[in-house]
Amino acid sequence: MYADIERLETWTRYKQGLCKDCMGSCCTMPVEVKLPDLVRMGLVDEFELEEPAKNIAKRLQKARQIEHFNHKYGVFTLARRANGDCAWLDPVSRLCTVYDRRPETCRKHPQIGPRPGYCAYTRKSLVR
Repeated sequence: MYADIERLETWTRYKQGLCKDCMGSCCTMPVEVKLPDLVRMGLVDEFELEEPAKNIAKRLQKARQIEHFNHKYGVFTLARRANGDCAWLDPVSRLCTVYDRRPETCRKHPQIGPRPGYCAYTRKSLVR
């Protein structure tokens, strides 16, 4: 089974256990996070929260940990590799390297997202 990230009609209705043999397709979509997520991930220290968010964003962009910062909404977009994978996705195992500290967006997927209740499931064995 193969899903096209861009074509929501190819997505599969989510059910428990589906992730265990998936290639991590959801980890190729942009991940928007807030400051508490960055603290949980260890990218921002608690004491930094007193600084303006734009200063934090500049530091994280320079370190290539985020791609973008939306000042109006205080939303950071996590960095991705050239192939579109999340920077925290292990390229071999296709597992999250910060799973216990992952952002709220990831914790709530697929309950929230482009097609709530569905995911872009692609079985690992189908990936070339």
